[in-house]
Amino acid sequence: MSKVWFVTGSSRGLGRCFAEAALSRGDKVAATARNAASLDALVAGYGDAVLPLDLDVTDRAAAFESVKRAKEHFGRLDVIVNNAGYAQIGALEELTEAELRDQFETNLFGAVWVIQAALPCLREQGAGHIIQMSSVAGLIAMPLGGAYQASKWALEAVNETLAGEVAGFGIKVTVVEPAGFATRSGNNPDPLNNGHMAEADPNYDGLRQRLAGVMGDKPAGDPAAAAQVLLKIVDSDDPPLRVLFGKGFHQMLEQVYADRLKTWADGQDLSTESYGNLAV
Repeated sequence: MSKVWFVTGSSRGLGRCFAEAALSRGDKVAATARNAASLDALVAGYGDAVLPLDLDVTDRAAAFESVKRAKEHFGRLDVIVNNAGYAQIGALEELTEAELRDQFETNLFGAVWVIQAALPCLREQGAGHIIQMSSVAGLIAMPLGGAYQASKWALEAVNETLAGEVAGFGIKVTVVEPAGFATRSGNNPDPLNNGHMAEADPNYDGLRQRLAGVMGDKPAGDPAAAAQVLLKIVDSDDPPLRVLFGKGFHQMLEQVYADRLKTWADGQDLSTESYGNLAV
């Protein structure tokens, strides 16, 4: 049986590739973008299998209305892909209040609004799969990415919590953690150059230059290949809660988590001392 998808951020990048992969195998897609005109080519290629929708995910009422329209149009929803988001780049000292709040409004709150809108439908069906696009940046932290990384770390917690809350309703949750993926032009998107940039403080120029050199050396993944893997995940009877998309980061994560465990182990005496002499 074909599936019905609801995909946010379908105008370009991974979201567009996910929509195209689903459509190319006969599934139906409610594709959303801030400007639905960016979806015209998708509609021209796949006709009635696509429902283009204007959606700014930061608008909670609009998220609920878009999900409602998709459900009414197709009769059901099987796969919810929370893909909309962007990277706000800047040292913590450089970030304005508006930049930090806007980052969370889109990346975190926007995803939550879509989830809240979709859950009654999925619960009524007794089935469904929520795909949350996170990032390797949701697992590790690097300088100049504090706003973006904090929003992705929050999404990791939200969706792990969600998985435990909705499993009894037959709803599955998978958090996808991509590394860098190439654009249509074949470039590896470097967030230091392609993200939303805070006004630069010269005190951090040296750090910016060093990180730019490191990021430029990372391999780029193929979005079309990622989309085919996502199809396997949504077709699985037992999909993973988390999955890395991209090469070269598993070993890095092993070291990061080993270092964290060692830090906590080295601080055992301090942990015990922090309780004092009170009985616990």
